[in-house]
Formats: sequence, structure tokens, C-alpha cells
Amino acid sequence: MQYSREVEEMVCVAKGPNNGPSPIPEEGKWVQAREISDISGFTHGIGWCAPQQGACKLTLNVKNGIIEEALVETLGCSGMTHSAAMASEILPGKTILEALNTDLVCDAINTAMRELFLQIAYGRTQSAFSDDGLVVGAGLEDLGKGLRSQVGTTYGTRVKGPRYLETAEGYVMKIALDENDQICGYQFLSLGRMMDDIKKGIPVEEAYNKSIGTYGRFKAEDGAVKWIDPRKQ
Repeated sequence: MQYSREVEEMVCVAKGPNNGPSPIPEEGKWVQAREISDISGFTHGIGWCAPQQGACKLTLNVKNGIIEEALVETLGCSGMTHSAAMASEILPGKTILEALNTDLVCDAINTAMRELFLQIAYGRTQSAFSDDGLVVGAGLEDLGKGLRSQVGTTYGTRVKGPRYLETAEGYVMKIALDENDQICGYQFLSLGRMMDDIKKGIPVEEAYNKSIGTYGRFKAEDGAVKWIDPRKQ
């Protein structure tokens, strides 16, 4: 280590109190994090690319500084979707510092990693006050049955009004309108449930019909008077 002449000529003064870093909550404990291995937590974060044409939701489960689980969900950009496939291979097994300084292929995923690092480093994780944190595999719980991301896609114009295309329940097949031509319900297809049934050997048509549901006042007896295909009408 090199020192300037000014520093070398200084006299030594004893250092006062040294309390270390402020404790942060981690998995039900208060921890003074001095090393990367001192960090544990389960958390989510959102990232976006420079042109903001797509977004990434990143979920990490960190144990003793190591990423044990990563869920990468992307929206709005085909290139980002393929980048997510690489990121899911890159992230597990790395320390959070390695992951922060790793090219995760897509700018949105890199930004999400930055946001998560801040949450993790400052004790703002979802599992901060959960004893022993969340088990590896907890990231999949966000996806629900069928292990499919919850996606909401809606569209609207001033001249023709709103269209529901996809909701948390699934792919919207029909929109129900009331006597005032306002949306009062919709019919949806649960894609994850349908694919699970098909993989079990249930005939496609049967699996398709079993996976159709409704939300709101979709039936005529509930006040619906018109039904439209949101993608064609």
C-alpha cells in the first residue's frame, strides 16, 4: 500500500468506538453483515431496459450469500424472453456480488438484479422476519397451479373502448357487456390447467372444456346482454 508524504508524516491517533455495521433483519434474526456469506433473504424486484420496451420480474432466494433459487419472468420483448433462459442458468450458484457484476444478457434483467441487491443488502427482503427464511422452491409459489406467470393484458381505444385479453385467471375468450355496453364479466381459458390435463392423458377437447371458466356477471341471468370476442370484435 502506498501513502502520500502528508499521510506518512501524520502522527497516529487511536480510533474510537467501532460498533460495526447496523444490524439488518434476515430470516428472523438481526445480522451485522460484514461478509457476503452473512447475507440471506428471499426477495423480488423489477427491472427495465433502456428503451423501456420490456420489463423483468426477478425473484431470488439467497442463503449464506449464495443464490440458491432464481425465477426470471419477462414481458414485452422477445429478445428478453430468450435472455431469461440464459439468466436462469447463470444466476444459481453465484454469490450476490458475482451476480451483480455478471452480464445477465438483457439490460432489464441486469437492472432487476441491481434492484434486488439493494433490497438484500439493506435487509428489505420478503423473508426478513421469517424464521429460517423460505425454502428453496418458494419462488414457484408465485406462479400458482400450472406453473405459469400471472399476466394481465388489456387494451383500449377512445373510439371503441376497453378490451380484456388476458387476466390472472387466463386467456380471455369472451367479454360480457351489460345493457349499457359496459364490461360486466368475461370467460377465460386457464392455459396452465389445460396443459396439465393434456399431459395427464385427458383428451384435448375434454381438457379444453374443463379449463374454461367465467368471472363476474357473465351469464344472461346475471345481467349480461351481449358477448364479444375481444380480439375480433
